Amino acid sequence: MESRPPRNAAFVPKVRQVGFFASSDRCHLDKTSSSLLSRSPVMIYPTRHVPCSFGPIDFESFVLDEGPLLGVKTKNVSSEPCVGFDFVTMKPSVTMINDKVGEQSIELQDGSVANSKQPLKEKTSKAERRALQEAQRAAKAAAKGGNGLVNMKTGKVNNVQKKDNASVAATSEKRVVDHKDKDRKKDVPHPRMQFDDATRVEKAKKRAIVKQTEVRNRVELFRHLPQYEHGTKLPHLEYKFFHLNSNSVHPAVYKVGLRYLAGDISGGNARCIAMLQAFQESIMEYSAPPEKALNRDLTAKINSYVSFLIECRPLSISMGNAIKFVKTRIANLPLTLSESEAKANLLSEINNFINEKIILADKVIVRHAVTKVRDGDVLLTYGSSSAVEMIFLHAHELGKHFRVVIVDSRPKLEGRLLLRRLVGRGISCTYVHINATSYIMHEVTRVFLGASSVLANGTVYSRVGTACVAMVANACGVPVIVCCEAYKFHERVQLDSICCNELGDPDAISKVRGRDEVNHLKDIADKENLQLLNLTYDVTPSDYVSMIITDYGMIPPTSVPVIVREFRKEQIWSS
Repeated sequence: MESRPPRNAAFVPKVRQVGFFASSDRCHLDKTSSSLLSRSPVMIYPTRHVPCSFGPIDFESFVLDEGPLLGVKTKNVSSEPCVGFDFVTMKPSVTMINDKVGEQSIELQDGSVANSKQPLKEKTSKAERRALQEAQRAAKAAAKGGNGLVNMKTGKVNNVQKKDNASVAATSEKRVVDHKDKDRKKDVPHPRMQFDDATRVEKAKKRAIVKQTEVRNRVELFRHLPQYEHGTKLPHLEYKFFHLNSNSVHPAVYKVGLRYLAGDISGGNARCIAMLQAFQESIMEYSAPPEKALNRDLTAKINSYVSFLIECRPLSISMGNAIKFVKTRIANLPLTLSESEAKANLLSEINNFINEKIILADKVIVRHAVTKVRDGDVLLTYGSSSAVEMIFLHAHELGKHFRVVIVDSRPKLEGRLLLRRLVGRGISCTYVHINATSYIMHEVTRVFLGASSVLANGTVYSRVGTACVAMVANACGVPVIVCCEAYKFHERVQLDSICCNELGDPDAISKVRGRDEVNHLKDIADKENLQLLNLTYDVTPSDYVSMIITDYGMIPPTSVPVIVREFRKEQIWSS
């Protein structure tokens, strides 16, 4: 540790000068500081480069000169490579321009002068520049009429040789084929597309396979939903079925769409199974193009099939979940699999979905729901639900004695088919219309209802009229039990039946099926001030639902988000 100087000693600052300096500018240092500076000088090299080969630097060979200009000297300069700069012999490069226009001379460091023959840009007047611009514009306009390119400097048109017409036609045809599916996928009508957007509706119509005609008197409150005439699409599609090409919809998917239009397939489970089986047939006959990946090309095919099914009839929520499952499985296919292995994997996954999520799920629901049926019960149901029908049949096979009240409504009258099947199995039944629900509800002990979907807030999305039956039962103190598979659950929240719904055939409510003589609205059906509205679904609030039976068990409506989360986890883990 250094010893502290005495108090009365004069303070001598230690100064270290960095850079180049003359003798006149040096500070008067003490012996210690001056000797230190001479032993280890600090130099800053200039940033200017000169042709010199640099070698290892020996700092001990540098000596600071005390002249007005500081020179750097080394020992054995002629024998060793240059490691410094001689500012005395260095001359700055000076550029000199001759008086002659168009020539330029540069004086180099060695005193030689280099002449450049590059002409300078001549100055032009404003009028000359304007004339040149007009000539360029005229040449560009002339080039647009024919096949040519414009030289912007001279304003002349250089003709380009035309390509062969056959090759151009072949290339354009190939591009049209390649981009057909891409454009169709881009502008297909979304399941929840707002049909009051005229621009999007026109784009969808141009690419639609089904020729649809808007109804004359549209209901203004439901302009965001598709409102088309239902009697004109089926004959056109039946004729077009025999003119299908390989790039359009697969025949199996086309048949399913025709059955949707004709009403031969109804019910959430039946529609979903028919769609998945059609996808299986299309996958079995699918072959990936050599220049495309199977994942992307097959996804584009599925999108085109889905868009066609939407044109035939809007998708149900359960069908949307099934389509999402198929697309996820296609996207997660390993790239190492061959085409045959990938197709076999997809077919197996779709089979598992049908068996586990629909068929086996219904059996689990029946096993849980039968425990709620007791001897002497009067069970009420609305419309026709496959799960509820299986519950009644299984309870009857177990030897339980009960009576079934079937509530039905126009225009579909689906309860008639259910009534025929239950009576044929020997079950005691009562058949009433929906307007008599309040009169017979006092006899009922339990209400079993089916559902098209159950939303995240516990709302039941089902056939129109379900909410009316549930409210009457709640008012009479009768428990309402909803039977629904877990794959029909959706994270969406809906509070009314207006924002999202499906509109049926408006003529179905103005006519009576099988009785042509009963047609009281025949003369006024085309009046502009008459609007016919045939809603397909309604929304039942969770307050009117006592229990929901699923393949995960019996839960209250408040636990629906848990089922949605668990079902989503199961899909992620299995992928």
